[in-house]
Amino acid sequence: MDFATLAMISLAALIGPLLALPQRWHVPVVVGELTAGVVLGPSSVGYLRPGNGTFAFLADIGFALVMFVAGSHVPVRDPGMRAGLRIGALRALFVAVLAVPLALGIAALFGTGHAALYTVLLASSSAALILPMLDSLRLQGRPVLELLPQVAFSDTACIVALPLVIETQRAGRAALGALALTACAAVCFVVLRHFERTGRRRRLHRLSQNRKWALELRISLTIVFALAAVAVRTHVSIMLAGFCFGLVVAAIGEPRRLARQLFAVTEGFFGPLFFLWLGASLDLSQLGRHPSFILLGLLLGTAAVAIHAAMRLTGQPTSLGTLSAAQLGVPVAAATLGSQLHVLKPGEAAALMLAALVTIGAAVGAGILAARALPTNVPATNQ
Repeated sequence: MDFATLAMISLAALIGPLLALPQRWHVPVVVGELTAGVVLGPSSVGYLRPGNGTFAFLADIGFALVMFVAGSHVPVRDPGMRAGLRIGALRALFVAVLAVPLALGIAALFGTGHAALYTVLLASSSAALILPMLDSLRLQGRPVLELLPQVAFSDTACIVALPLVIETQRAGRAALGALALTACAAVCFVVLRHFERTGRRRRLHRLSQNRKWALELRISLTIVFALAAVAVRTHVSIMLAGFCFGLVVAAIGEPRRLARQLFAVTEGFFGPLFFLWLGASLDLSQLGRHPSFILLGLLLGTAAVAIHAAMRLTGQPTSLGTLSAAQLGVPVAAATLGSQLHVLKPGEAAALMLAALVTIGAAVGAGILAARALPTNVPATNQ
């Protein structure tokens, strides 16, 4: 790992924004970054080596920060969360119930033994992906207010459950580690809320702004890395560490300046680096040697879309139900953890990412339909 490699990573990271440039496509930036990682990784060119210790450690930092940003996007304080709380929570529960028999059938069909993992994947929704899509489409109305808590519940529950199901033989230890990490995050919430209510956080903010010290960013990164250290010591994924602190920040209220700083650090370098590393880690040649896993990915993605769209039976518009099926954080985490722990079969990690791409494609199409059928908030223009 040297500066030439970093320069290549930074250059390759630009492919994501280039593919996302046509707004009518609604292509998430991470699709281009994953594609660049696959091309530069062992599956094709072989320039990026995901097994390199420095590269993998920098990717872990990116993983923690990506999940932190995902957690901070959960609309904990949004009034719309309370307005649709009951129906949103029930729909998230119904989706999880429907996911169980399908996951059992898919796991039995392919002989992977990962029914619990597939259940979590089928039930998940990506707040980090869906909420920006809703913002860009400017959708509004009661169905949207009911969708927010549904996505928040699904995303949070599935991210917490993932470490428990991916290593089922060590679920007890993982559960204890998750409880320890949750307790640490709760302490952070109490302390930071005290600083917020007493006005000390605002005084710190003014001092940092006047002296150009970026103290809020430094403190936030310290907490994220400290929680990640706890996660490593307790044998829990750093994914949970980043996400828990993201929820803490969302519950207290993220200062705009901190949000911009974290956006720059994460989306400018560590996030793209992580997705490039993940793409390089996906050995797509395994799909060629095990073509049945292509069918697995397509089946998982299609099943996830069908389950979420089935909430039409509860009165949810089909377009919003399909939109809620968009997955990103959970499949990425599953592929990452599964590859690191060697619990997935050859080609299975790539199949999980293929399934995620199927849900993203369906969500993009559903978003376009929703924008045509549902009320939107069009900003006024100056005449």
